[in-house]
Amino acid sequence: MLGAMISRFLSFLSVAVCLFVDNSLQAATSGPEIVPGPYKLTADSEVQAGVPKGREEKVVLPTSKIFAGADHDCWVYVPAQYDPAKPACVMIFQDGGGYVNREGGWRVPVVFDHLIARGEMPVTVGVFINPGEVKAVSAEALPRYNRSFEYDGLGDGYARFLLEEVLPEIQKKYPLSQNPDDRALAGSSSGAVCAFTAAWERPDAFRRVFSTIGTYVSLRGANAYPSLIRKMAPKPLRIYLQDGINDQNIYGGDWWVANLEMERSLTFAGYEVNHLWGDGAHDGGLGGQILPEALRWLWKDHGKTPVAIHPEQTKQPVTQWADLASGWEVVGSGYKFAEGPCANAKGEIFFTDGDKGIQKIGLDGKISLFAKHDDGPMGLAFGPGGTLYAGTKGNIVSFDAEGKATQVATGFAPNDLVVTHSGNLYATEFKTGKVWLIPAGGQPVVVDEGIRRPNGVVLSPDQSLLYVADTEGQFVWSFQIAAEGKLTNKQQYFHLHLADNSLSNADGMCVDKDGRLYVATSMGVQICDQAGRVNAIIPKPEPGWFANVDFGGEKMDYLYATAHDKVFRHKMKVVGFRYADGPFKPEKPRL
Repeated sequence: MLGAMISRFLSFLSVAVCLFVDNSLQAATSGPEIVPGPYKLTADSEVQAGVPKGREEKVVLPTSKIFAGADHDCWVYVPAQYDPAKPACVMIFQDGGGYVNREGGWRVPVVFDHLIARGEMPVTVGVFINPGEVKAVSAEALPRYNRSFEYDGLGDGYARFLLEEVLPEIQKKYPLSQNPDDRALAGSSSGAVCAFTAAWERPDAFRRVFSTIGTYVSLRGANAYPSLIRKMAPKPLRIYLQDGINDQNIYGGDWWVANLEMERSLTFAGYEVNHLWGDGAHDGGLGGQILPEALRWLWKDHGKTPVAIHPEQTKQPVTQWADLASGWEVVGSGYKFAEGPCANAKGEIFFTDGDKGIQKIGLDGKISLFAKHDDGPMGLAFGPGGTLYAGTKGNIVSFDAEGKATQVATGFAPNDLVVTHSGNLYATEFKTGKVWLIPAGGQPVVVDEGIRRPNGVVLSPDQSLLYVADTEGQFVWSFQIAAEGKLTNKQQYFHLHLADNSLSNADGMCVDKDGRLYVATSMGVQICDQAGRVNAIIPKPEPGWFANVDFGGEKMDYLYATAHDKVFRHKMKVVGFRYADGPFKPEKPRL
């Protein structure tokens, strides 16, 4: 009897497993919708009678300084409707020589003629740029071909090239709009990555991207985009993607899978994203066919509804912690070099301004000089009793409520510092790679050496761990605090994301009451969970050095940031932690 029951159960289990596998395979193989070839250009890409025709001309660009020694072929398309009195929109095509040909596979000028004439896209100047080449030193040598270098990597180099070297030349003859909503980028293969990267790095300058058979694979790091898109707070971008199931699958990765990942990540993050998938290979067949329709979508509602972020559509965890709709706002500007923000018990923010002294941001938002100090204070930290400590060029000083300074320690040049509830003070020395402990009432002692450029330093809310940022590394180090304040169990713990051609530039840090770590880096504020993983990134408020962050405000629900000559703040949905309030044990993180 028992044997028969077991036999029936096993038979039932076998059928259930088979059904589960069959259903799973069916779901897995159903896949995305594919538009089959062959692909032919539409009527919008064919010359039609009665349509005003724009003109194309060659543009001579100066030899690049950003891409040292590189020369770039460039063309410009000027629509028939262009009026110099009205700065036009602009769309920039990478690998431009293939796009500008009126009889080629893309025929962008013909498509522009038709769509502009019908009002389906705004009056738009087209800029077509080929990748750079550095001339050969002799007839027996090859030039240096810059295409992969300029196109495939991450970072702001190409965006700067466009903004600082290309567009200024075009604008000498043809005034162009400075509104990022009036600017679009396009490219195919590596040119698509280049277009996306320029907009990703500078959404303040470019908002619309057309990407075909994009090389979002591991040639120079673009394979990181699907992950970064999921973590970085959404940017105001509109993106159209195209690829084919027979695209390349080689040493750098699988183009088809990479483009699917891009689309899924952009959708997850709530972007305005559209796509079309075909059965083509690594070619422009389908891209050329859909160009007119893609342009209609990219420019839809132009002049009525600008490209914007959609916090209500994103599934990113950053929406749980930051008010994305508010964004960064400028609190103060015009400083020599703003650094070291920290909050007192009231939530007032104090920050340094080079040798001009220490400034205070009141709860009413007014900024006033708190204390003058000629030795250039950098890092600041509040200790027990409301004492403010500052690291200067050669010592540590404390300030009472009236701004009177008292020397605490000397003999080294601290950069950032933090004070425990018991009054022990930790300081980093950037130049020597040392971490110092100044016990309450005691003498300075080195408690760690070997981090290349130790910078920001904070405590965990329970004050059992010390975190130290390495400006020239990829990690934030974690130490356990042992007896008498000594450090032990040193680990490269928090894994940060890096931009191409850049170190992390990790500088100041702070923590919230739940134990998350906020790190000012070259990418923005990287938010790490207690397990050491970056869960989210809030982009920098503007290009340039991003120095430090701390929570402040009456409810400690604003994240303040110093960035060169400005101080910003960002409304948050979580609150910061004051070390002077004493140790606090957060909940255990999800591992």
